[in-house]
Amino acid sequence: MASLSLKSVSKVLNGNPIIQNFSIDIHDGEFIVVVGPSGCGKSTLLRIIAGLEEVTQGEIRINNQISNHMSPKDRNVAMVFQNYALYPHMNVYNNIAYGLRMRKFAKQDIKQRVQKTAEMLQLDKLLDRQPRELSGGQRQRVAMGRAIIREPDLFLFDEPLSNLDAKLRVQMRLEIKKLQQNLNITSIYVTHDQVEAMTLADRIIVLNHGVIEQVGSPLEIYDKPASVFVASFIGSMSMNFLYGTVNKDKSTITVDNMQINMLSPYPDLTENQSVIVGIRPEHISLDAQGQEKMILKISQIETLGTDTLIYGYINNPAEILTVRVAGSIKPKIGESINIYFSPQHIHLFDAENKKAIARS
Repeated sequence: MASLSLKSVSKVLNGNPIIQNFSIDIHDGEFIVVVGPSGCGKSTLLRIIAGLEEVTQGEIRINNQISNHMSPKDRNVAMVFQNYALYPHMNVYNNIAYGLRMRKFAKQDIKQRVQKTAEMLQLDKLLDRQPRELSGGQRQRVAMGRAIIREPDLFLFDEPLSNLDAKLRVQMRLEIKKLQQNLNITSIYVTHDQVEAMTLADRIIVLNHGVIEQVGSPLEIYDKPASVFVASFIGSMSMNFLYGTVNKDKSTITVDNMQINMLSPYPDLTENQSVIVGIRPEHISLDAQGQEKMILKISQIETLGTDTLIYGYINNPAEILTVRVAGSIKPKIGESINIYFSPQHIHLFDAENKKAIARS
């Protein structure tokens, strides 16, 4: 196991900041998921940790040892890539064994470790096959086996499931989590898929244009998003946002000529302040929840089986709200329905800086 510490790490490429003032302390055995949209610097961050990219400034410590100028082979870090990076001319056995051979391990030792690793990943009956004869999930297991067999201090995963179909992604996600728990190896996993982030992570780092937006457990990130960006990125459906104005009493918000009552006071609100009201689709109901009703005109419906997604607007057709209801509910396009916000699940954000406004 290993601890990892990054202090004020920045990466500038051709004058463009890719990673900006990135600081985090990662503990032994922790599973960290870095999530964010394409181009936000996630993969660059992994390459910096692995030693494949140099930092422009800042400090990297692995096991409390400064590693900025340490070569990749000396960092004892194993990386699993999105495209598997298997040797096409080698069978499964030789792909897994390759790293040990390069380090001059004895043949018998290699054989024992390959067999143990293959059994762990259910590859023991596939050792003679070529990569072209394997499914996507099997190739990913081989790539993981090649990393595991080295007994690294750190696992780095660079979007390893993005090439797999939806069903296989779920299966491999469970296998990766179980494997990491069994091996207890400190792991950093990069993805743009917030479902992977929520289900795998001990802690999530939400990255936006190379800047940390928020760090926390999955539930902390979901329940208390620090910004509009985090709130919109984390959640199986993006949070709804409505622009409003704080009233004189500072305990209600006017949105689309409707009054929204705040469940608890926000001491920093000021009269006429412009705010963004956030509410997740699953926290909007068709039953009264102690709030004034809003009338939603339905513009689109998606039936998912157990759930139904209703899309509609209150006054402005360009401002679409998403409501998640039980699949047994059968609304119709063009119909107007009463909706209610769950007061305890309302989030407030400053309209100017898009940061969360704290409750008392």
